[in-house]
Amino acid sequence: MTQEKTLVVVVDDTDESREMILRMLQFDSSIEVIGTAKTGLEAIDAAQKLKPDVMIMDINMPDMDGITATESIRKKVPFIQVVILSVQSDANYMRRAMLAGARDFLTKPPLIDELTSAIRRAGVMAQEERAKANLSFGSTGPLPSAMGGQTGRLSGKVIVVYSPKGGCGTTTITTNLAIALKDPINKVALVDSNLMFGDVTVFFNEHGKNNVLDLIDRVNDLDNDIISDVMIKNKVTGIDILAAPSQSQFVDNGIGESFSKILDFLKNIYDYILIDTTAYLTEIVQTCLDVADYIVLTTIQDIPAIKNTNQFLTLADASGIGRDRIIFVMNRYDRRIAISPERIGESLKLPFAVAIPLDDRIVPYSVNRGVPFMIDNKSIPAAKAILSLADQIRERIKKAGEPA
Repeated sequence: MTQEKTLVVVVDDTDESREMILRMLQFDSSIEVIGTAKTGLEAIDAAQKLKPDVMIMDINMPDMDGITATESIRKKVPFIQVVILSVQSDANYMRRAMLAGARDFLTKPPLIDELTSAIRRAGVMAQEERAKANLSFGSTGPLPSAMGGQTGRLSGKVIVVYSPKGGCGTTTITTNLAIALKDPINKVALVDSNLMFGDVTVFFNEHGKNNVLDLIDRVNDLDNDIISDVMIKNKVTGIDILAAPSQSQFVDNGIGESFSKILDFLKNIYDYILIDTTAYLTEIVQTCLDVADYIVLTTIQDIPAIKNTNQFLTLADASGIGRDRIIFVMNRYDRRIAISPERIGESLKLPFAVAIPLDDRIVPYSVNRGVPFMIDNKSIPAAKAILSLADQIRERIKKAGEPA
């Protein structure tokens, strides 16, 4: 099926800035500009009348700033995705934009490839949400329910990030991938399955008294209220976190079935359930791999890591985990090292999906701050690779005919 054009409205109070963006977009045949606006109020009016897929929104405008306009647009026409442009690259602006419902945040003036890529990503999301919400071209059908199976809601997708070698950065990938998959309509849960040394909450600088063991204790009477009470709600991203115990627990054996029941229940509430795992094939990890819709198999340019990846694939083949469920990722990719993703993929007979570039400055800094880099550093190469990974996951779901 031919991909629809992405319909765009450009919002900027400066004539020169609007014209610059229009010139940047005029030669991309997949993007069609259907309108412009000069103020926040005009942007809201254009959103309701034109119903574009994407709005390119300046922050500093008369009568209403772009972030306030974005929040209003997302409430009135939820499928519209907003890409914020600002001369300010301050992290506070980015957080405010995300909380308002913006899809992306670019610093002015954007590079043409950066802008068109952001529009295309947002366009795919908008068209999926437009169809899902049944709002296209004036339809007044009811919105789908956000809650459980009683309403006929489609089952959420379980995405497990796993590496058979420790130290390959699975937690970094899981936390940032969850943010890349989150938008104001989709609900995302982030599950820490490492009961011994899980640290997903550390990556978000979160603290909570409840954890996954509270759900295991009540696995036979789960309901939405219990889930809501146990989940840690990250206010910056809108992601719900099911934390590991704050104290290491030797309780893995015998609870695989209970963990599976928890994941089944979460699938009735969330569109995506991201699971961070430990390298050891504990009962819980094996349960996660068994129920996963997709496994993000992670390695690095390290011979022991590649050897372990090969061994895991042999086990996966023997246990019936189809390679069509595996998405192969190389983390911390360094072009100076001769072991390329392509060579590893050929050797393992598993094409790699994404190479996440090595970043020995921003990525460690984000971990130490407790602020994942996808929140305020989306322009770095590692973030662009994470966005590409999220897009590939959505595409696989779409091709499988199972929209999330």
